[in-house]
Amino acid sequence: MLDTLQAPSPSSFTAIGDWIHHPPAKPAIPEPEGEKRRRFRTIWISDVHLGTKGCNADLLIDFLDRTDSDTMYLVGDIIDGWRLKKKIFWPPEHNDIVWRILKRAKRGTRIIYIPGNHDEMIRPFAGMNFGGVEIARAAFHDTADGRRLMVLHGDAFDTVMLAHRWLAFVGDALYHMMMKINGWVALVRKRLGLPYWSISKAAKHKVKNAVEFISKYEEVVARAAGERGVDGVVCGHIHTAEHRMFDHEGRSVEYWNDGDWVEGCNALVEHEDGRMEILHWADEVARREAEESESAVSERAAA
Repeated sequence: MLDTLQAPSPSSFTAIGDWIHHPPAKPAIPEPEGEKRRRFRTIWISDVHLGTKGCNADLLIDFLDRTDSDTMYLVGDIIDGWRLKKKIFWPPEHNDIVWRILKRAKRGTRIIYIPGNHDEMIRPFAGMNFGGVEIARAAFHDTADGRRLMVLHGDAFDTVMLAHRWLAFVGDALYHMMMKINGWVALVRKRLGLPYWSISKAAKHKVKNAVEFISKYEEVVARAAGERGVDGVVCGHIHTAEHRMFDHEGRSVEYWNDGDWVEGCNALVEHEDGRMEILHWADEVARREAEESESAVSERAAA
Protein backbone atom coordinates (compact mmCIF):
# COMPACT_ATOMS: atom_id res chain seq x y z
CA MET A 1 0.00 0.00 0.00
CA LEU A 2 1.39 3.40 -0.96
CA ASP A 3 1.42 6.06 1.73
CA THR A 4 0.57 9.71 1.30
CA LEU A 5 3.58 11.95 1.97
CA GLN A 6 4.01 15.70 1.95
CA ALA A 7 6.21 17.44 -0.61
CA PRO A 8 9.93 17.41 0.36
CA SER A 9 11.01 20.25 2.61
CA PRO A 10 13.19 22.96 1.05
CA SER A 11 16.00 22.18 3.49
CA SER A 12 16.08 18.47 2.71
CA PHE A 13 15.79 17.82 -1.01
CA THR A 14 17.60 14.50 -0.51
CA ALA A 15 14.18 13.28 0.66
CA ILE A 16 12.99 13.42 -2.96
CA GLY A 17 14.08 9.84 -3.57
CA ASP A 18 11.94 8.55 -0.69
CA TRP A 19 9.06 10.77 -1.73
CA ILE A 20 9.13 9.43 -5.31
CA HIS A 21 9.13 5.87 -3.95
CA HIS A 22 6.02 6.69 -1.85
CA PRO A 23 3.74 8.87 -3.98
CA PRO A 24 0.16 9.74 -2.96
CA ALA A 25 -2.08 6.68 -2.94
CA LYS A 26 -4.78 8.47 -4.93
CA PRO A 27 -4.81 11.62 -7.07
CA ALA A 28 -7.04 14.51 -6.03
CA ILE A 29 -8.25 14.66 -9.64
CA PRO A 30 -9.00 11.07 -10.72
CA GLU A 31 -7.87 9.80 -14.09
CA PRO A 32 -10.86 9.67 -16.45
CA GLU A 33 -12.05 6.13 -17.12
CA GLY A 34 -12.24 4.91 -20.69
CA GLU A 35 -10.48 7.99 -22.06
CA LYS A 36 -9.02 7.35 -25.52
CA ARG A 37 -5.37 8.42 -25.45
CA ARG A 38 -3.35 9.72 -28.37
CA ARG A 39 -0.38 7.39 -28.74
CA PHE A 40 3.13 8.64 -29.54
CA ARG A 41 6.52 6.99 -29.73
CA THR A 42 8.12 9.69 -27.58
CA ILE A 43 7.04 12.71 -25.55
CA TRP A 44 9.27 15.53 -24.28
CA ILE A 45 8.09 18.06 -21.67
CA SER A 46 10.05 20.54 -19.57
CA ASP A 47 9.77 23.65 -17.40
CA VAL A 48 6.73 22.53 -15.45
CA HIS A 49 7.87 24.42 -12.33
CA LEU A 50 6.01 22.35 -9.76
CA GLY A 51 6.02 24.26 -6.48
CA THR A 52 5.04 27.58 -8.05
CA LYS A 53 1.72 29.27 -8.71
CA GLY A 54 2.78 29.75 -12.32
CA CYS A 55 2.60 26.01 -13.06
CA ASN A 56 -0.40 25.39 -15.31
CA ALA A 57 -1.27 22.14 -13.57
CA ASP A 58 -4.80 21.77 -14.96
CA LEU A 59 -3.65 21.83 -18.58
CA LEU A 60 -0.75 19.45 -17.88
CA ILE A 61 -3.05 16.99 -16.10
CA ASP A 62 -5.38 17.13 -19.10
CA PHE A 63 -2.41 16.44 -21.39
CA LEU A 64 -1.21 13.50 -19.29
CA ASP A 65 -4.73 12.03 -19.21
CA ARG A 66 -5.10 12.16 -22.99
CA THR A 67 -1.69 11.03 -24.26
CA ASP A 68 0.66 8.08 -23.89
CA SER A 69 4.07 7.05 -25.23
CA ASP A 70 6.76 4.40 -25.15
CA THR A 71 9.27 6.94 -23.79
CA MET A 72 8.90 10.23 -21.95
CA TYR A 73 11.68 12.74 -21.35
CA LEU A 74 11.35 15.24 -18.51
CA VAL A 75 13.76 17.89 -19.80
CA GLY A 76 14.43 19.88 -16.64
CA ASP A 77 12.84 22.40 -14.28
CA ILE A 78 10.08 19.95 -13.44
CA ILE A 79 10.31 20.96 -9.77
CA ASP A 80 11.18 24.57 -8.92
CA GLY A 81 13.68 24.25 -6.08
CA TRP A 82 14.50 27.96 -6.21
CA ARG A 83 10.95 28.88 -5.16
CA LEU A 84 10.49 26.00 -2.72
CA LYS A 85 13.57 27.16 -0.80
CA LYS A 86 11.79 30.47 -0.20
CA LYS A 87 8.25 29.28 0.39
CA ILE A 88 6.42 25.97 0.31
CA PHE A 89 3.66 25.88 -2.27
CA TRP A 90 2.47 22.41 -3.21
CA PRO A 91 -1.27 22.07 -3.99
CA PRO A 92 -2.89 18.67 -4.59
CA GLU A 93 -2.73 19.18 -8.37
CA HIS A 94 1.08 19.13 -8.21
CA ASN A 95 0.98 15.78 -6.42
CA ASP A 96 -1.41 14.62 -9.14
CA ILE A 97 1.18 15.39 -11.83
CA VAL A 98 3.84 13.37 -9.99
CA TRP A 99 1.33 10.56 -9.48
CA ARG A 100 0.48 10.45 -13.20
CA ILE A 101 4.14 10.40 -14.27
CA LEU A 102 4.93 7.56 -11.86
CA LYS A 103 1.80 5.72 -13.05
CA ARG A 104 3.21 5.88 -16.59
CA ALA A 105 6.46 4.34 -15.40
CA LYS A 106 4.50 1.59 -13.68
CA ARG A 107 2.59 0.92 -16.93
CA GLY A 108 5.89 0.42 -18.76
CA THR A 109 6.73 3.86 -20.17
CA ARG A 110 10.43 4.61 -19.98
CA ILE A 111 10.83 7.91 -18.07
CA ILE A 112 14.12 9.84 -18.31
CA TYR A 113 14.45 12.87 -16.05
CA ILE A 114 17.16 15.38 -16.99
CA PRO A 115 17.26 18.03 -14.23
CA GLY A 116 17.63 21.71 -15.10
CA ASN A 117 18.85 24.71 -13.13
CA HIS A 118 15.68 25.10 -11.03
CA ASP A 119 15.78 21.42 -9.99
CA GLU A 120 19.57 21.18 -9.90
CA MET A 121 19.32 19.57 -6.44
CA ILE A 122 18.39 16.36 -8.29
CA ARG A 123 21.54 16.36 -10.46
CA PRO A 124 23.66 14.50 -7.86
CA PHE A 125 21.28 11.55 -8.31
CA ALA A 126 22.30 11.14 -12.00
CA GLY A 127 22.63 7.47 -12.86
CA MET A 128 20.05 6.40 -10.30
CA ASN A 129 16.49 5.17 -10.76
CA PHE A 130 13.64 6.27 -8.49
CA GLY A 131 10.27 4.58 -8.90
CA GLY A 132 11.04 3.76 -12.53
CA VAL A 133 12.27 7.29 -13.28
CA GLU A 134 15.84 7.36 -14.63
CA ILE A 135 17.90 10.41 -13.63
CA ALA A 136 20.47 11.61 -16.19
CA ARG A 137 22.51 14.77 -16.85
CA ALA A 138 21.84 14.43 -20.59
CA ALA A 139 20.70 11.76 -23.02
CA PHE A 140 20.78 10.71 -26.68
CA HIS A 141 17.61 9.70 -28.46
CA ASP A 142 17.33 7.72 -31.69
CA THR A 143 14.20 8.53 -33.68
CA ALA A 144 12.22 5.93 -35.61
CA ASP A 145 13.61 7.27 -38.90
CA GLY A 146 17.24 7.05 -37.80
CA ARG A 147 18.14 10.54 -36.52
CA ARG A 148 20.22 10.89 -33.39
CA LEU A 149 19.21 13.72 -31.06
CA MET A 150 20.98 15.12 -28.02
CA VAL A 151 18.58 15.83 -25.14
CA LEU A 152 19.48 18.30 -22.38
CA HIS A 153 17.86 21.10 -20.41
CA GLY A 154 19.99 23.86 -21.93
CA ASP A 155 20.90 26.11 -18.99
CA ALA A 156 24.59 25.37 -19.64
CA PHE A 157 24.30 27.55 -22.76
CA ASP A 158 22.61 30.48 -21.01
CA THR A 159 25.19 33.28 -20.72
CA VAL A 160 23.28 34.91 -17.85
CA MET A 161 23.32 31.68 -15.87
CA LEU A 162 27.01 31.14 -16.57
CA ALA A 163 28.37 34.63 -15.99
CA HIS A 164 25.85 36.34 -13.69
CA ARG A 165 24.03 33.78 -11.57
CA TRP A 166 22.81 36.51 -9.20
CA LEU A 167 21.13 38.23 -12.13
CA ALA A 168 19.34 34.99 -12.96
CA PHE A 169 17.82 34.98 -9.45
CA VAL A 170 16.71 38.61 -9.83
CA GLY A 171 15.20 37.77 -13.21
CA ASP A 172 13.45 34.79 -11.63
CA ALA A 173 11.80 37.03 -9.02
CA LEU A 174 10.62 39.47 -11.70
CA TYR A 175 9.41 36.58 -13.84
CA HIS A 176 7.24 35.27 -11.01
CA MET A 177 5.72 38.72 -10.58
CA MET A 178 4.73 38.55 -14.23
CA MET A 179 3.32 35.06 -13.63
CA LYS A 180 1.00 36.43 -10.94
CA ILE A 181 -0.37 38.94 -13.45
CA ASN A 182 -0.62 36.12 -15.96
CA GLY A 183 -2.66 34.09 -13.46
CA TRP A 184 -5.13 36.92 -12.88
CA VAL A 185 -5.58 37.38 -16.62
CA ALA A 186 -6.10 33.64 -17.09
CA LEU A 187 -8.69 33.55 -14.30
CA VAL A 188 -10.68 36.43 -15.79
CA ARG A 189 -10.59 34.89 -19.26
CA LYS A 190 -11.73 31.53 -17.87
CA ARG A 191 -14.69 33.14 -16.11
CA LEU A 192 -15.59 34.91 -19.35
CA GLY A 193 -15.46 31.59 -21.21
CA LEU A 194 -12.40 32.60 -23.22
CA PRO A 195 -9.51 30.21 -24.05
CA TYR A 196 -6.17 30.31 -22.23
CA TRP A 197 -3.80 33.08 -23.34
CA SER A 198 -0.44 34.11 -21.86
CA ILE A 199 0.24 37.83 -21.51
CA SER A 200 3.88 37.13 -20.60
CA LYS A 201 4.40 34.98 -23.68
CA ALA A 202 2.94 37.66 -25.92
CA ALA A 203 5.13 40.35 -24.31
CA LYS A 204 8.26 38.24 -24.68
CA HIS A 205 7.71 37.85 -28.41
CA LYS A 206 7.41 41.61 -28.83
CA VAL A 207 10.48 42.66 -26.79
CA LYS A 208 13.50 43.04 -29.08
CA ASN A 209 16.12 42.00 -26.51
CA ALA A 210 14.18 38.86 -25.58
CA VAL A 211 13.85 37.91 -29.25
CA GLU A 212 17.57 38.44 -29.82
CA PHE A 213 18.49 36.39 -26.72
CA ILE A 214 16.26 33.49 -27.78
CA SER A 215 17.67 33.51 -31.31
CA LYS A 216 21.27 33.52 -30.05
CA TYR A 217 20.52 30.77 -27.53
CA GLU A 218 19.02 28.55 -30.22
CA GLU A 219 22.06 29.07 -32.44
CA VAL A 220 24.55 28.25 -29.66
CA VAL A 221 22.71 25.09 -28.61
CA ALA A 222 22.42 23.86 -32.22
CA ARG A 223 26.12 24.49 -32.79
CA ALA A 224 26.97 22.43 -29.68
CA ALA A 225 24.89 19.57 -31.09
CA GLY A 226 26.68 19.86 -34.45
CA GLU A 227 30.07 19.72 -32.73
CA ARG A 228 29.04 16.46 -31.09
CA GLY A 229 28.17 14.92 -34.45
CA VAL A 230 24.47 14.37 -33.81
CA ASP A 231 21.59 15.28 -36.09
CA GLY A 232 19.84 17.59 -33.69
CA VAL A 233 19.06 18.66 -30.16
CA VAL A 234 16.01 18.80 -27.90
CA CYS A 235 16.08 21.24 -24.99
CA GLY A 236 13.92 23.49 -22.81
CA HIS A 237 14.95 26.26 -20.40
CA ILE A 238 13.83 29.41 -22.27
CA HIS A 239 10.08 28.65 -22.28
CA THR A 240 9.83 29.06 -26.03
CA ALA A 241 8.68 26.07 -28.10
CA GLU A 242 10.42 26.13 -31.46
CA HIS A 243 11.78 24.13 -34.38
CA ARG A 244 14.62 25.56 -36.46
CA MET A 245 17.26 24.23 -38.84
CA PHE A 246 20.89 25.36 -38.61
CA ASP A 247 23.92 24.71 -40.77
CA HIS A 248 27.07 23.45 -39.07
CA GLU A 249 30.13 22.80 -41.25
CA GLY A 250 27.97 21.82 -44.20
CA ARG A 251 25.59 19.65 -42.17
CA SER A 252 22.03 20.45 -41.20
CA VAL A 253 21.34 20.40 -37.46
CA GLU A 254 17.81 20.38 -36.05
CA TYR A 255 16.93 22.50 -33.02
CA TRP A 256 13.83 21.58 -31.05
CA ASN A 257 12.62 23.29 -27.89
CA ASP A 258 9.72 21.58 -26.12
CA GLY A 259 8.46 24.80 -24.50
CA ASP A 260 7.00 24.92 -20.99
CA TRP A 261 3.91 24.42 -18.83
CA VAL A 262 3.84 27.94 -17.39
CA GLU A 263 3.26 30.19 -20.40
CA GLY A 264 2.96 28.22 -23.63
CA CYS A 265 1.82 24.81 -22.30
CA ASN A 266 3.64 22.85 -25.00
CA ALA A 267 4.94 19.34 -25.54
CA LEU A 268 7.18 17.91 -28.22
CA VAL A 269 6.12 14.53 -29.57
CA GLU A 270 7.53 11.94 -31.94
CA HIS A 271 5.08 9.93 -34.02
CA GLU A 272 5.62 6.26 -34.75
CA ASP A 273 7.25 7.04 -38.11
CA GLY A 274 9.77 9.47 -36.56
CA ARG A 275 7.91 12.64 -37.52
CA MET A 276 8.13 15.23 -34.76
CA GLU A 277 5.56 17.85 -33.80
CA ILE A 278 5.14 20.59 -31.19
CA LEU A 279 1.74 20.44 -29.51
CA HIS A 280 0.24 23.66 -28.14
CA TRP A 281 -2.09 22.12 -25.61
CA ALA A 282 -4.28 25.17 -24.94
CA ASP A 283 -5.08 25.19 -28.66
CA GLU A 284 -5.77 21.44 -28.54
CA VAL A 285 -8.21 21.93 -25.65
CA ALA A 286 -9.96 24.85 -27.39
CA ARG A 287 -10.32 22.79 -30.57
CA ARG A 288 -11.68 19.81 -28.65
CA GLU A 289 -14.21 21.91 -26.74
CA ALA A 290 -15.37 23.56 -29.98
CA GLU A 291 -15.87 20.14 -31.59
CA GLU A 292 -17.76 18.87 -28.53
CA SER A 293 -19.96 21.98 -28.59
CA GLU A 294 -20.71 21.52 -32.31
CA SER A 295 -21.49 17.86 -31.72
CA ALA A 296 -23.89 18.74 -28.89
CA VAL A 297 -25.67 21.28 -31.10
CA SER A 298 -25.99 18.71 -33.90
CA GLU A 299 -27.41 16.10 -31.52
CA ARG A 300 -30.01 18.57 -30.19
CA ALA A 301 -30.95 19.54 -33.75
CA ALA A 302 -31.38 15.89 -34.73
CA ALA A 303 -33.49 15.06 -31.66
